Amino acid sequence: MNKRKVLNIIIFLIVLITWLRMVFAPSDVLLTARGLASLKYFTVLSNLFEGIACVIWLLNDNEKIKYAAAVSVTLTLIVVLTFLGPLYGYVVMFVGVSFRMHLIVPVAALLEVIFWSKASFDLKDNLLACLPMGIYGIYYIGNNIINGIGEWPFTNDWYGFLTWGYPIGIMFYTIILFVVFLIGFAIRKIKERL
Repeated sequence: MNKRKVLNIIIFLIVLITWLRMVFAPSDVLLTARGLASLKYFTVLSNLFEGIACVIWLLNDNEKIKYAAAVSVTLTLIVVLTFLGPLYGYVVMFVGVSFRMHLIVPVAALLEVIFWSKASFDLKDNLLACLPMGIYGIYYIGNNIINGIGEWPFTNDWYGFLTWGYPIGIMFYTIILFVVFLIGFAIRKIKERL
């Protein structure tokens, strides 16, 4: 078995075990939830996407889904480094299940696509890689509009993007979508130079 297949199996197992631990074991880690409530977080969804992409790749070498999943999990790392870390503290963002979902899986997925994928990706692939975050952002803002923001710890604005109001939240959403595109673009350009 080649190293890339082993890596995909390892990533899949890390994602599965981490998510099952989040679902069934109590946790006092910030921005986590037990049970299916854990699926409200983009970090969890993007990690599950990466885990599923690993299985799909193992079955049929689908490079495009690996690229899109790598873009999605890389976004979680960048958001933690630039927004959530300064807001809540880096120690909290890189402990327990969050350590694996915010750092280990994103770094492994990113390096795998850059260094081991022989596929090249185009603008269409780059735009499709924005789709998971685009859909999630519409859900996130829509949920807050429909159900209200609420108050901590029962807030629908669990990431705090709407702390300064909906216009700023929508601005964050637009910036994040642009960052997702830039992540995909950077991966494409780095791969072209390798």
